[in-house]
Amino acid sequence: MSAPSDAAPGAAPRDPAPTDAPANAPSSAPDPAAKEAARRSAPGSISAFFPAYHDWGTIASQVVLVSRTLRELTDDWEVIVVDDGSRDRTPEVLDELTKLCPRLRVVTHVRNRGYGGALRSGFEAARKDWVFYTDGDAQYDVCELPLLWAAREGVELVNGFKISRSDPVHRIWIGRLYHWMVKLVFGLRTPDVDCDFRLVRRSVFDTIELTRDTGLICVELVTKIEKAGFRSAYVPVHHFHRVHGRSQFFNLRRVGQVAVGLGTLWLELIVHGRIRRTDR
Repeated sequence: MSAPSDAAPGAAPRDPAPTDAPANAPSSAPDPAAKEAARRSAPGSISAFFPAYHDWGTIASQVVLVSRTLRELTDDWEVIVVDDGSRDRTPEVLDELTKLCPRLRVVTHVRNRGYGGALRSGFEAARKDWVFYTDGDAQYDVCELPLLWAAREGVELVNGFKISRSDPVHRIWIGRLYHWMVKLVFGLRTPDVDCDFRLVRRSVFDTIELTRDTGLICVELVTKIEKAGFRSAYVPVHHFHRVHGRSQFFNLRRVGQVAVGLGTLWLELIVHGRIRRTDR
């Protein structure tokens, strides 16, 4: 499942595509030093979740690998999968996984609510101090989570950014244009608004509320976090070719819908300044 754009392990090794990040971006491959730094960090609890839509070919490896990774970081963790109305084998795979992984919880949407709807359900279901999420299609390597965990001190958001982007050429160019436009119009500092490899302090959601059901939730999330005054850190991560399924958001047919949605979001957040929750 993909975010609006630019957004694996479980298949044969793959080489990242040509770089779409600064040429001097350091490698983000996890190493013993990074894992040790994460262990030395102050202890904390973490929820890891995956939005999943027709991801039966990759979701099992994501759950297994993130479970192994979380055990190395803390004793207090959980894994959540939000099945966003999948009509393929995803529900069957998740049913079997719950028998094998006692810390796995599945949130099921009877009908598809969209990428944003799945993220909102995941954040609402999370019970731990920190919430990590990435997509169920395995275009990001969950074994790089220790890099985010080690960078969390003193910030409320640790956002990955793609060292290189492994997508078709047309998606790379449209993605670059989209990212440049969003950063300019919304006044964002993040180097990659659509890198769906994020670690967020759960208390952030006492201040902000997510409302979008589409992939534009990524812009909403980052904008509200930055404009509310929360601190962020950025970590380079790898991005891989999709090995199963296809993007549910980013295609030329939806460019017009994205443009209208961005305009509405800009009016709401930038012009009218509706950043913080109004119910607390």
